[in-house]
Amino acid sequence: MNRSSRPRTVTAIATALTAGMLVVGCSSSSGGKKAEEGGDTAAAGKANTPRMKIAMITHAASGDTFWDLVRKGAKVAAAKDNVELVYSSDPNAGNQANLIQNAVDQKVDGIAITMAKPSAMKDAVAKARKAGIPVVGLNSGLDSWKEQGLLSYFGQDESVAGEAFGERLNKLGAKHNICVIHEQGNVSLEARCAGVKKTFEGTTENLYVNGTDMPSVKSTIAAKLKQNSKIDYVVTLGAPFALTAVQSAADTGGKAKVATFDLNKDLVQAVEEGDVQLAVDQQPYLQGYLAIDGLWLYKTNGNFSGGGEEPVLTGPAFVDKSNIGAIAKFATKGTR
Repeated sequence: MNRSSRPRTVTAIATALTAGMLVVGCSSSSGGKKAEEGGDTAAAGKANTPRMKIAMITHAASGDTFWDLVRKGAKVAAAKDNVELVYSSDPNAGNQANLIQNAVDQKVDGIAITMAKPSAMKDAVAKARKAGIPVVGLNSGLDSWKEQGLLSYFGQDESVAGEAFGERLNKLGAKHNICVIHEQGNVSLEARCAGVKKTFEGTTENLYVNGTDMPSVKSTIAAKLKQNSKIDYVVTLGAPFALTAVQSAADTGGKAKVATFDLNKDLVQAVEEGDVQLAVDQQPYLQGYLAIDGLWLYKTNGNFSGGGEEPVLTGPAFVDKSNIGAIAKFATKGTR
């Protein structure tokens, strides 16, 4: 998306997002490298269109529950649309590109991908397009989907989300935060922290951690908090990391509070209990659902979500104690 077209009045955005949380809503996986057919827990398909095969290929790392929600949404859409869903993931960009090539070789009917590291996906996407396979993007790669010729994009604008987050921290009276990036080089995560830094009136420091090693994440955050007692907020970019940051803050006995991007069932409880001050919901279930449904609509009726020109935004929306009850029941079911 053209940066110049992005709304700049972040305060107004933040207010609207909170109010609109129920209208709209990086990150985790149980998938690993192995690809497998999805939809096993979803309802029987209802579409009478010919059976088709769609591959969903993400950059999910093992153990990140965010991606379980993406996958659930994809399974439900696949069951409804009479689609065989083949899901695979790898946090290594080169390996993810190889998975795209594997899908091309299997002559699937459509491919849904994340582009946390867009340049690594470029050649594989071009091969899919050359083979006549439609490709849509979800979750990450907002600034690259049109350039690489994807049909549609489903996700949130991470820069806008970060800017709105920074404004919210200002309202909370925060003075000094660390923004914890759990995957170096991931464009979506970098955009979030850059957005926070842009609008936050205090001090923002980026802290890089190894997101695949949670004990290391915990110790690295704790060490930073011990090193600088002025840090009053830890900003994390995924629910599992927020819950770990809560432990780090408790271990140091300091004043630092935790706020985060993204939700899962345990994070909802943490917000209810006040351990996490707020979260930004980008609706991963909806991202997975729309990506598969969008490909089905294109194949069966020639539709382009967003007209092929604009992304379909699934967030962000702020969640805190004031409105967490409205989505808690859905989180309990494992769909928010």
